[in-house]
Amino acid sequence: MSPATRQFTAKGAATRQRIVEGAAEEIRERGVAVTTLDDIRARTGTSKSQLFHYFPGGKDDLLLEVAEYEADQVIAAQQPQLGGLTSWAAWRRWRDTVVEHYTARGQHCPLNVLISQLGRATPGAQKVVSGMLKRWQDEIAAGIRHLQAAGEVAADADPERTAAALLAGIQGGVVVMLSTGRIDHLEAALDVGIENLRASGNR
Repeated sequence: MSPATRQFTAKGAATRQRIVEGAAEEIRERGVAVTTLDDIRARTGTSKSQLFHYFPGGKDDLLLEVAEYEADQVIAAQQPQLGGLTSWAAWRRWRDTVVEHYTARGQHCPLNVLISQLGRATPGAQKVVSGMLKRWQDEIAAGIRHLQAAGEVAADADPERTAAALLAGIQGGVVVMLSTGRIDHLEAALDVGIENLRASGNR
C-alpha cells in the first residue's frame, strides 16, 4: 500500500502533509540531489521514526508525494483562469496569471522543481510530471475547442497539438527566466501562441 492510500487520523494526515510541504520547500531552495532526510526532518521538526511511519520507503516515497504536491500547485496557481478559457478576454486573464505567478515565484517555482529535478528522480515521480503536463494540456485544448465551436478559431486547427506547442513555449520561457531572470521570453511565448491561435479564426 502506498503512503498516499494509507488511512491516517486527522492529526496524522496533517503531520504527513506538513512533512510533504516542508520537503517541497527544502527541495525548492536546495535541490533534490543535496537535500537529505535529515534536512527535511530538521526543517519539519519530525523524528526519524515519524518520517518512516508516514513514508516507509524513505526518500523515494517522500519524493513521489512531493511531486504530487508540486504538480497540484502548478495547476492550482492557474485556476480558475485555466479552466475557463471561453473567450479571448479569458485567455488574456490566464496569460496574465501565468506571467504574474512565475515573476513572483522566480527560482523557487514548482514547475522548475518538477521538470528539472523531481521528474528525473524516480520513475514514479516521472509519471506524476507526465500526468501534470497532460492535465495542463487538456485544459488548454478544451479552451481551444470552445473557441472553435464559437467560430473564433479555425475548424481545422488541432487542439491537442496547438495546446502542446503553447505548453512547450511556456516551459521554455520559464527555463529562460530561471537562467537569466528575464520574463520577456515567457511573455512572448504566450502572446505569440495566443495571437497565432486568434489569427487562425480570421483566415
